[in-house]
Amino acid sequence: MRIAPGEIPVFWACGVTPQAAVVESAPPFAITHAPGHMLITDARDADYQVP
Repeated sequence: MRIAPGEIPVFWACGVTPQAAVVESAPPFAITHAPGHMLITDARDADYQVP
């Protein structure tokens, strides 16, 4: 993707943006949500940190 002169890149905080990033980067494993469905928990980020 190229940013043309005069264009300003922005991040749209929705489910489609991270899904597009996952498709482009093709990681071996990813967790996301389906459009219209989201998992919300009370787990803290620190619970999932990998040393």
